[in-house]
Amino acid sequence: QVQLVESGGGLVQAGDSLRISCRLSGRVFSSYGMGWFRQAPGKEREFVAAISRGGSNTDYAGSIKGRFTISRDKAKSTVYLQMNALKPEDTAVYYCAADSVRTAEVPSRSFYEYDYRGQGTQVTVSS
Repeated sequence: QVQLVESGGGLVQAGDSLRISCRLSGRVFSSYGMGWFRQAPGKEREFVAAISRGGSNTDYAGSIKGRFTISRDKAKSTVYLQMNALKPEDTAVYYCAADSVRTAEVPSRSFYEYDYRGQGTQVTVSS
């Protein structure tokens, strides 16, 4: 059974940092590129960041570039999203997803093109 389980969300203040995690089980982690998406209340889900299978290539949305960093740990089958200088507009449910892409390819910015998707973790940033 394939599972993507996000963790690490919570309530923080504007300007704080937070790292959220997502662990893949039931599949070989290194076979998948990984992505993070988010959905704020009343808004459509949007792309945040993606990373290739080996971690050498990344892609970021313009709204978070320079503040967020995506990384992965093969030994822990986990992808991370380090979020710095958080703003109230970063408040959302954050979802991770896994996509079976070629080795150096960065996965799509389209959530529904991914093979597997997690249930999300809430991040709330207070002003």
